[in-house]
Amino acid sequence: MLDPKDIERRIVAALPGAEVEVIDTTGTGDHFQARVVSEAFAGKTMVEQHQMVYAPLRAQIDAGSLHALALKTYTPDQWARTGGSK
Repeated sequence: MLDPKDIERRIVAALPGAEVEVIDTTGTGDHFQARVVSEAFAGKTMVEQHQMVYAPLRAQIDAGSLHALALKTYTPDQWARTGGSK
């Protein structure tokens, strides 16, 4: 069972300065939703952005302790255009 804060820490360690919010969507500690805002996403495709987030979680995904992670990724400019509320 994973803790959302542990997932947040791993993402921030891989993407320093990122704003990360992780929610356990089922309460079972293996299905999560994450919103990640990072300057590192600038110029990257959505697939590349998601790969950047999944990379530090590869061990948990491969071990099956992280079953699902729904992602929403933004650059700071994109996040600002949403009004910071999506």
